Amino acid sequence: MVRPCVVCVPARNEAARLPLLLDSLAGQDAEGPVRVVVLANNCTDGMVEVLREGQEAGRFEGLDLRIVEATLEGAEAHVGTARRMALDAGANWLAELGAEDGILLTTDADARLPATWVSANLRALENAEIVGGRLVIDGEDDLAPGVTDLNARVERYWAGVRRLEELLDPAPHDPAPRHGDHTGASLGFPVSLYRAVGGLPPLPCGEDNALVGLMRDGGARLRHCPDIHVLVSARRDGRVAGGMATEMERRARAVSGEAYLLPEAGFWEQLVLRRAALRRAYDLPEGEREEACAALGLGSGDLAAVLATGCPNAIAFVERADRLIGTRSAPAPVCDIDIALKDLADIAARIERRGRARKAA
Repeated sequence: MVRPCVVCVPARNEAARLPLLLDSLAGQDAEGPVRVVVLANNCTDGMVEVLREGQEAGRFEGLDLRIVEATLEGAEAHVGTARRMALDAGANWLAELGAEDGILLTTDADARLPATWVSANLRALENAEIVGGRLVIDGEDDLAPGVTDLNARVERYWAGVRRLEELLDPAPHDPAPRHGDHTGASLGFPVSLYRAVGGLPPLPCGEDNALVGLMRDGGARLRHCPDIHVLVSARRDGRVAGGMATEMERRARAVSGEAYLLPEAGFWEQLVLRRAALRRAYDLPEGEREEACAALGLGSGDLAAVLATGCPNAIAFVERADRLIGTRSAPAPVCDIDIALKDLADIAARIERRGRARKAA
Protein backbone atom coordinates (compact mmCIF):
# COMPACT_ATOMS: atom_id res chain seq x y z
CA MET A 1 0.00 0.00 0.00
CA VAL A 2 1.29 3.48 -0.93
CA ARG A 3 1.84 5.68 2.13
CA PRO A 4 -0.09 8.98 2.05
CA CYS A 5 2.14 12.00 1.55
CA VAL A 6 2.00 15.79 1.45
CA VAL A 7 4.40 18.05 -0.45
CA CYS A 8 5.20 21.17 1.58
CA VAL A 9 6.41 24.33 -0.17
CA PRO A 10 7.36 27.68 1.40
CA ALA A 11 6.91 30.49 -1.12
CA ARG A 12 7.33 34.27 -1.24
CA ASN A 13 6.88 36.35 -4.36
CA GLU A 14 7.19 33.43 -6.78
CA ALA A 15 4.30 34.29 -9.10
CA ALA A 16 6.39 33.41 -12.15
CA ARG A 17 8.10 30.17 -11.04
CA LEU A 18 5.77 28.55 -8.50
CA PRO A 19 3.12 27.65 -11.11
CA LEU A 20 5.85 25.76 -13.00
CA LEU A 21 6.60 23.73 -9.88
CA LEU A 22 2.91 23.00 -9.41
CA ASP A 23 2.63 21.98 -13.06
CA SER A 24 5.41 19.45 -12.48
CA LEU A 25 3.68 18.16 -9.36
CA ALA A 26 0.37 17.89 -11.21
CA GLY A 27 2.13 15.66 -13.76
CA GLN A 28 3.49 13.13 -11.26
CA ASP A 29 3.10 9.41 -11.90
CA ALA A 30 1.86 8.95 -8.32
CA GLU A 31 -1.48 7.29 -7.56
CA GLY A 32 -4.30 9.81 -7.23
CA PRO A 33 -4.04 13.60 -6.73
CA VAL A 34 -0.83 14.84 -5.12
CA ARG A 35 -1.48 16.72 -1.87
CA VAL A 36 0.40 20.04 -1.79
CA VAL A 37 0.59 22.75 0.87
CA VAL A 38 1.91 26.14 -0.22
CA LEU A 39 2.85 28.44 2.65
CA ALA A 40 2.57 31.86 1.00
CA ASN A 41 4.36 34.33 3.24
CA ASN A 42 4.70 38.10 2.87
CA CYS A 43 3.74 38.01 -0.81
CA THR A 44 3.41 41.29 -2.71
CA ASP A 45 3.60 40.11 -6.35
CA GLY A 46 0.11 38.65 -6.74
CA MET A 47 1.37 35.07 -6.35
CA VAL A 48 -1.65 33.87 -4.38
CA GLU A 49 -4.03 35.35 -6.94
CA VAL A 50 -2.14 33.60 -9.75
CA LEU A 51 -2.49 30.28 -7.92
CA ARG A 52 -6.20 30.81 -7.21
CA GLU A 53 -6.83 31.66 -10.85
CA GLY A 54 -4.90 28.56 -11.91
CA GLN A 55 -7.02 26.41 -9.60
CA GLU A 56 -10.26 27.86 -10.96
CA ALA A 57 -9.09 27.34 -14.54
CA GLY A 58 -8.26 23.69 -13.80
CA ARG A 59 -4.53 24.16 -14.44
CA PHE A 60 -3.57 22.14 -11.35
CA GLU A 61 -6.16 19.41 -11.81
CA GLY A 62 -3.76 16.68 -10.66
CA LEU A 63 -3.29 18.33 -7.26
CA ASP A 64 -5.15 18.55 -4.00
CA LEU A 65 -3.82 22.03 -3.27
CA ARG A 66 -4.03 24.00 -0.02
CA ILE A 67 -2.76 27.58 0.05
CA VAL A 68 -1.97 28.98 3.49
CA GLU A 69 -1.31 32.71 3.66
CA ALA A 70 0.87 34.08 6.44
CA THR A 71 2.51 37.35 7.41
CA LEU A 72 5.87 36.87 9.08
CA GLU A 73 7.32 39.82 10.94
CA GLY A 74 10.65 40.90 12.35
CA ALA A 75 13.22 38.22 13.11
CA GLU A 76 10.77 35.45 12.08
CA ALA A 77 10.46 36.68 8.48
CA HIS A 78 12.66 34.10 6.79
CA VAL A 79 12.53 30.75 5.00
CA GLY A 80 13.13 28.70 8.16
CA THR A 81 9.91 29.90 9.73
CA ALA A 82 8.03 29.53 6.44
CA ARG A 83 9.29 25.98 5.80
CA ARG A 84 8.46 24.93 9.34
CA MET A 85 4.93 26.32 8.95
CA ALA A 86 4.55 24.50 5.62
CA LEU A 87 5.73 21.21 7.11
CA ASP A 88 3.55 21.67 10.19
CA ALA A 89 0.55 22.25 7.92
CA GLY A 90 1.43 19.09 6.01
CA ALA A 91 1.77 17.11 9.25
CA ASN A 92 -1.63 18.35 10.41
CA TRP A 93 -3.16 17.34 7.08
CA LEU A 94 -1.82 13.80 7.50
CA ALA A 95 -3.25 13.77 11.04
CA GLU A 96 -6.66 14.69 9.61
CA LEU A 97 -6.35 11.65 7.34
CA GLY A 98 -5.34 9.44 10.26
CA ALA A 99 -2.10 8.69 8.39
CA GLU A 100 0.35 8.07 11.21
CA ASP A 101 2.69 6.41 8.72
CA GLY A 102 2.40 9.31 6.26
CA ILE A 103 5.29 11.02 4.49
CA LEU A 104 6.27 14.67 4.34
CA LEU A 105 8.10 15.87 1.23
CA THR A 106 9.47 19.36 0.84
CA THR A 107 10.88 21.33 -2.08
CA ASP A 108 11.49 24.94 -3.09
CA ALA A 109 9.08 27.25 -4.86
CA ASP A 110 11.48 27.94 -7.74
CA ALA A 111 12.26 24.25 -8.40
CA ARG A 112 10.94 21.90 -11.07
CA LEU A 113 10.47 18.17 -10.55
CA PRO A 114 10.57 15.14 -12.84
CA ALA A 115 7.36 13.12 -13.09
CA THR A 116 8.85 10.34 -10.93
CA TRP A 117 9.84 12.57 -7.99
CA VAL A 118 7.03 11.60 -5.59
CA SER A 119 7.00 7.89 -6.41
CA ALA A 120 10.82 7.62 -6.27
CA ASN A 121 10.85 9.27 -2.84
CA LEU A 122 8.23 6.87 -1.53
CA ARG A 123 10.17 3.86 -2.82
CA ALA A 124 13.43 5.08 -1.29
CA LEU A 125 11.73 5.66 2.05
CA GLU A 126 10.94 1.95 2.29
CA ASN A 127 14.61 1.41 3.26
CA ALA A 128 15.56 4.68 4.95
CA GLU A 129 14.07 7.32 7.22
CA ILE A 130 15.36 10.36 5.32
CA VAL A 131 15.80 10.72 1.56
CA GLY A 132 17.58 13.55 -0.23
CA GLY A 133 17.33 14.37 -3.92
CA ARG A 134 20.20 15.45 -6.18
CA LEU A 135 20.32 19.12 -7.18
CA VAL A 136 20.55 19.72 -10.93
CA ILE A 137 20.96 23.29 -12.16
CA ASP A 138 17.98 24.26 -14.31
CA GLY A 139 18.98 25.68 -17.69
CA GLU A 140 22.70 25.06 -17.22
CA ASP A 141 23.20 25.03 -20.99
CA ASP A 142 22.34 28.73 -21.00
CA LEU A 143 25.09 29.63 -18.53
CA ALA A 144 28.45 31.04 -19.54
CA PRO A 145 30.90 28.27 -20.55
CA GLY A 146 33.21 29.10 -17.63
CA VAL A 147 30.40 28.64 -15.10
CA THR A 148 29.36 25.33 -16.67
CA ASP A 149 32.94 24.07 -16.46
CA LEU A 150 33.25 25.13 -12.82
CA ASN A 151 29.95 23.45 -11.99
CA ALA A 152 31.32 20.19 -13.42
CA ARG A 153 34.53 20.50 -11.40
CA VAL A 154 32.57 21.13 -8.21
CA GLU A 155 30.53 17.99 -8.93
CA ARG A 156 33.77 16.04 -9.38
CA TYR A 157 35.11 17.41 -6.10
CA TRP A 158 32.13 16.21 -4.07
CA ALA A 159 32.09 12.90 -5.94
CA GLY A 160 35.72 12.53 -4.87
CA VAL A 161 34.79 13.16 -1.24
CA ARG A 162 32.03 10.54 -1.46
CA ARG A 163 34.51 8.11 -2.98
CA LEU A 164 36.67 8.40 0.14
CA GLU A 165 33.59 7.66 2.27
CA GLU A 166 32.79 4.61 0.16
CA LEU A 167 36.37 3.32 0.46
CA LEU A 168 36.95 4.07 4.15
CA ASP A 169 33.54 4.16 5.85
CA PRO A 170 30.76 2.79 3.62
CA ALA A 171 27.19 3.05 4.90
CA PRO A 172 25.06 -0.04 4.13
CA HIS A 173 21.89 2.06 3.90
CA ASP A 174 23.47 4.56 1.47
CA PRO A 175 25.44 2.52 -1.09
CA ALA A 176 26.91 3.73 -4.34
CA PRO A 177 25.73 5.01 -6.69
CA ARG A 178 24.63 8.00 -4.67
CA HIS A 179 24.82 11.77 -4.68
CA GLY A 180 25.53 14.06 -1.73
CA ASP A 181 22.53 16.40 -1.49
CA HIS A 182 19.95 16.56 1.28
CA THR A 183 18.55 20.08 1.15
CA GLY A 184 15.12 21.65 1.36
CA ALA A 185 14.91 21.52 -2.43
CA SER A 186 14.27 17.76 -2.20
CA LEU A 187 13.82 16.08 1.15
CA GLY A 188 11.46 13.37 2.41
CA PHE A 189 10.82 11.70 5.79
CA PRO A 190 7.99 10.14 7.81
CA VAL A 191 5.71 12.52 9.67
CA SER A 192 6.27 10.48 12.85
CA LEU A 193 10.02 11.23 12.68
CA TYR A 194 9.32 14.91 12.04
CA ARG A 195 7.14 15.08 15.14
CA ALA A 196 9.64 13.08 17.21
CA VAL A 197 12.44 15.63 16.70
CA GLY A 198 10.20 18.61 17.45
CA GLY A 199 9.81 19.84 13.89
CA LEU A 200 12.12 21.89 11.70
CA PRO A 201 14.39 24.39 13.51
CA PRO A 202 13.19 27.85 12.34
CA LEU A 203 16.62 29.14 11.31
CA PRO A 204 17.11 31.92 8.74
CA CYS A 205 19.58 29.71 6.81
CA GLY A 206 20.50 26.04 6.99
CA GLU A 207 17.17 24.97 8.44
CA ASP A 208 17.13 21.89 6.21
CA ASN A 209 20.55 20.63 7.32
CA ALA A 210 19.63 21.33 10.94
CA LEU A 211 16.53 19.15 10.61
CA VAL A 212 18.49 16.32 9.02
CA GLY A 213 21.05 16.64 11.80
CA LEU A 214 18.38 16.24 14.48
CA MET A 215 17.04 13.17 12.74
CA ARG A 216 20.47 11.58 12.35
CA ASP A 217 21.20 12.35 16.00
CA GLY A 218 18.28 10.03 16.71
CA GLY A 219 19.71 7.28 14.51
CA ALA A 220 17.78 7.90 11.28
CA ARG A 221 19.22 6.44 8.07
CA LEU A 222 19.84 9.02 5.34
CA ARG A 223 19.69 7.84 1.72
CA HIS A 224 21.04 9.90 -1.21
CA CYS A 225 18.97 8.10 -3.81
CA PRO A 226 20.30 8.32 -7.40
CA ASP A 227 16.75 7.97 -8.75
CA ILE A 228 15.69 11.31 -7.26
CA HIS A 229 16.69 14.71 -8.60
CA VAL A 230 15.28 18.22 -8.70
CA LEU A 231 15.91 21.08 -11.10
CA VAL A 232 16.96 24.17 -9.14
CA SER A 233 17.22 27.75 -10.32
CA ALA A 234 20.59 29.16 -11.37
CA ARG A 235 19.56 32.68 -10.38
CA ARG A 236 21.98 34.75 -8.33
CA ASP A 237 19.44 36.96 -6.53
CA GLY A 238 17.99 34.40 -4.14
CA ARG A 239 15.78 34.74 -1.09
CA VAL A 240 18.31 33.35 1.42
CA ALA A 241 21.84 34.50 2.20
CA GLY A 242 24.00 31.39 2.08
CA GLY A 243 21.60 29.48 -0.16
CA MET A 244 21.93 28.20 -3.74
CA ALA A 245 21.82 31.71 -5.21
CA THR A 246 24.73 32.75 -3.00
CA GLU A 247 26.72 29.78 -4.28
CA MET A 248 25.91 30.62 -7.91
CA GLU A 249 27.08 34.19 -7.33
CA ARG A 250 30.31 32.83 -5.83
CA ARG A 251 30.89 30.66 -8.89
CA ALA A 252 30.26 33.60 -11.22
CA ARG A 253 32.91 35.60 -9.33
CA ALA A 254 35.32 32.68 -9.59
CA VAL A 255 34.95 32.64 -13.37
CA SER A 256 35.83 36.34 -13.31
CA GLY A 257 39.08 35.62 -11.52
CA GLU A 258 38.28 35.15 -7.82
CA ALA A 259 39.84 32.04 -6.28
CA TYR A 260 37.39 29.18 -5.68
CA LEU A 261 38.63 27.50 -2.52
CA LEU A 262 37.39 24.28 -0.95
CA PRO A 263 38.58 22.12 1.98
CA GLU A 264 41.77 20.20 1.24
CA ALA A 265 41.52 16.52 0.34
CA GLY A 266 43.51 15.54 3.42
CA PHE A 267 40.88 17.14 5.65
CA TRP A 268 38.22 14.83 4.23
CA GLU A 269 40.42 11.75 4.56
CA GLN A 270 41.03 12.46 8.24
CA LEU A 271 37.35 13.24 8.86
CA VAL A 272 36.18 10.00 7.23
CA LEU A 273 38.79 7.98 9.12
CA ARG A 274 37.68 9.56 12.39
CA ARG A 275 34.03 8.79 11.75
CA ALA A 276 34.92 5.21 10.80
CA ALA A 277 36.87 4.84 14.06
CA LEU A 278 33.88 6.18 16.03
CA ARG A 279 31.59 3.71 14.27
CA ARG A 280 33.86 0.83 15.25
CA ALA A 281 34.12 2.14 18.82
CA TYR A 282 30.34 2.05 19.24
CA ASP A 283 30.34 -1.74 18.93
CA LEU A 284 33.13 -2.28 21.47
CA PRO A 285 32.59 -3.31 25.10
CA GLU A 286 32.28 -0.34 27.46
CA GLY A 287 35.89 -0.24 28.67
CA GLU A 288 37.35 -0.69 25.20
CA ARG A 289 34.97 1.92 23.82
CA GLU A 290 36.23 4.48 26.37
CA GLU A 291 39.82 3.74 25.42
CA ALA A 292 39.10 4.02 21.68
CA CYS A 293 37.19 7.29 22.10
CA ALA A 294 39.92 8.76 24.32
CA ALA A 295 42.38 8.20 21.48
CA LEU A 296 40.07 10.31 19.31
CA GLY A 297 39.88 13.14 21.85
CA LEU A 298 36.71 12.16 23.74
CA GLY A 299 37.12 11.77 27.49
CA SER A 300 34.83 9.78 29.77
CA GLY A 301 32.73 12.89 30.48
CA ASP A 302 32.33 13.55 26.79
CA LEU A 303 31.29 9.97 26.18
CA ALA A 304 28.73 10.18 28.97
CA ALA A 305 27.29 13.32 27.38
CA VAL A 306 27.02 11.62 23.99
CA LEU A 307 25.19 8.66 25.54
CA ALA A 308 23.15 10.66 28.08
CA THR A 309 19.83 10.64 26.22
CA GLY A 310 20.20 7.12 24.92
CA CYS A 311 21.92 6.15 21.70
CA PRO A 312 19.90 3.75 19.53
CA ASN A 313 22.59 2.89 16.99
CA ALA A 314 25.99 3.71 15.53
CA ILE A 315 24.53 6.42 13.30
CA ALA A 316 23.41 8.44 16.31
CA PHE A 317 26.66 7.80 18.17
CA VAL A 318 28.87 8.93 15.29
CA GLU A 319 26.82 12.07 14.59
CA ARG A 320 26.85 13.22 18.20
CA ALA A 321 30.46 12.28 18.97
CA ASP A 322 31.88 13.66 15.73
CA ARG A 323 30.08 16.98 16.18
CA LEU A 324 31.56 17.30 19.66
CA ILE A 325 35.05 16.61 18.32
CA GLY A 326 34.43 19.05 15.49
CA THR A 327 33.69 21.92 17.88
CA ARG A 328 37.25 21.56 19.22
CA SER A 329 38.96 21.20 15.86
CA ALA A 330 40.61 23.89 13.77
CA PRO A 331 38.74 25.09 10.67
CA ALA A 332 39.32 22.98 7.59
CA PRO A 333 42.33 24.16 5.58
CA VAL A 334 41.37 25.20 2.06
CA CYS A 335 43.03 25.19 -1.33
CA ASP A 336 42.21 25.80 -4.99
CA ILE A 337 39.63 23.39 -6.36
CA ASP A 338 41.96 21.94 -8.99
CA ILE A 339 44.60 21.09 -6.39
CA ALA A 340 41.92 19.45 -4.26
CA LEU A 341 40.65 17.42 -7.23
CA LYS A 342 44.10 16.00 -7.93
CA ASP A 343 44.72 15.22 -4.27
CA LEU A 344 41.35 13.48 -3.88
CA ALA A 345 42.11 11.26 -6.86
CA ASP A 346 45.59 10.50 -5.52
CA ILE A 347 44.27 9.57 -2.06
CA ALA A 348 41.57 7.30 -3.52
CA ALA A 349 44.15 5.58 -5.74
CA ARG A 350 46.45 5.02 -2.74
CA ILE A 351 43.61 3.50 -0.69
CA GLU A 352 42.61 1.23 -3.59
CA ARG A 353 46.21 0.05 -4.09
CA ARG A 354 46.48 -0.72 -0.39
CA GLY A 355 43.24 -2.69 -0.55
CA ARG A 356 44.43 -4.72 -3.53
CA ALA A 357 47.73 -5.44 -1.77
CA ARG A 358 45.91 -6.73 1.32
CA LYS A 359 43.76 -9.05 -0.80
CA ALA A 360 46.81 -10.37 -2.61
CA ALA A 361 48.74 -11.04 0.61
